[in-house]
Amino acid sequence: MTPGGEVAAANLLPIVEAPVVRRRLPEWFRVRLPVGEALELFNLTRGAVGDNSLHTVCEEARCPNIHDCWGRGTATFMVAGQSCTRGCRFCSVETLRAPELPDVDEPEHLADAVERLKLAYVVVTVVNRDDLADGGAGHYRRCVEAVHRRLPAVGVELLSSDLAGHWAALEALLMGLPLAVFAHNVECVPRLDRTVRDPRASFQQSVEVLRRAKVLRPDLPTKTSLMAGIGETDDEVVEALGRLREADVDLLTMGQYLAPGRTDSRFLPVDRFVPPEQFAAWKATARELGFKGVAAGPLVRSSYRAETLWREAIAGRATG
Repeated sequence: MTPGGEVAAANLLPIVEAPVVRRRLPEWFRVRLPVGEALELFNLTRGAVGDNSLHTVCEEARCPNIHDCWGRGTATFMVAGQSCTRGCRFCSVETLRAPELPDVDEPEHLADAVERLKLAYVVVTVVNRDDLADGGAGHYRRCVEAVHRRLPAVGVELLSSDLAGHWAALEALLMGLPLAVFAHNVECVPRLDRTVRDPRASFQQSVEVLRRAKVLRPDLPTKTSLMAGIGETDDEVVEALGRLREADVDLLTMGQYLAPGRTDSRFLPVDRFVPPEQFAAWKATARELGFKGVAAGPLVRSSYRAETLWREAIAGRATG
C-alpha cells in the first residue's frame, strides 16, 4: 500500500510465470505397448499387485519399462510402505518424516502375489525407513523369508536401502538370508551426491554398504545402479565404475534419468540425453573392469531384466 492507502500501480500488473520447457525425448525412447498374450500377462500382474494391496517400484517410480516387464509377468515389489523418509530429487515416491509402521501382513501378501504370478525370480525393493531403529532391516528380512518359505525355488533379489550406515542391522539382515542377489544403488557419481540425493545418502556410504555386504556374504553377487543425464561427465562415470569394482561389486545397471514430474518443483531437470552409443561404451568399459553382468541403455533401470544379470553372475563365477 502507498502512504495514502492506494495500491501502487505496479502491483496491479499480472504476474506471468515462465512456462516450463519440457525437452523432447529422442526417438530411442519409444516403447511398445503390450498386445495379445503380453497384454494378458500385464493385466494379470496388475491384478496380483492390486489384490494384495502391494506397491511396486514400477508404479511408484513411474518406470518406463512397466509395460515390458509386466507384459512378461514380472514386477519389482516395493515393501515397507509407499512413503520414504528421504527426499531424493530424482524420485517420485512420497516423502514423510514418520510414515505408518510397516504392515505386519505384507510379507505374506508379497508371497501370495509371487505365487499367483508363478514367478521364477522376483526383485524386492524397499523405501528408506530412517524412522525405525534398524532402518527397516527386520521387515525387509521377513518379506524375503516369507517368499522363500512359500516358494523355495524362487530366486529373490533384494534392492536394499543403506540402513543409514547401521552395520549391525546390515549383518542381521544378510546373515543366513536366502537371497540370489543383494543390491543397493549408488544412483549418481560422487560429485553430484548433494544435488541428487537426500543429504543422509552418499556415494561413499553406498559403496561401503556394498563392500560390507560382500565381506558378510561372499557367496552373494552384489549389484548397483547409476543414472546418467544429471550433470555427470563421461570421465566421472568411468571413475565411479572403478570405485565400485574396488568394492567387488559384481553386477551393474546404467540408464538415462528422466524427471518423474515437473522440474520446476523438487525434481531435477534432465541435463542431457545420453545416446545409446555412449551407454554401449560404458558397458564395454564396465566389462573390462571386471563386472560379471552389465545392462546399460537409455531405458535400463535398476531391476531391468534382473534374472538375466543374475544368471550372468552365476556363469561368470563358474568360469572365473
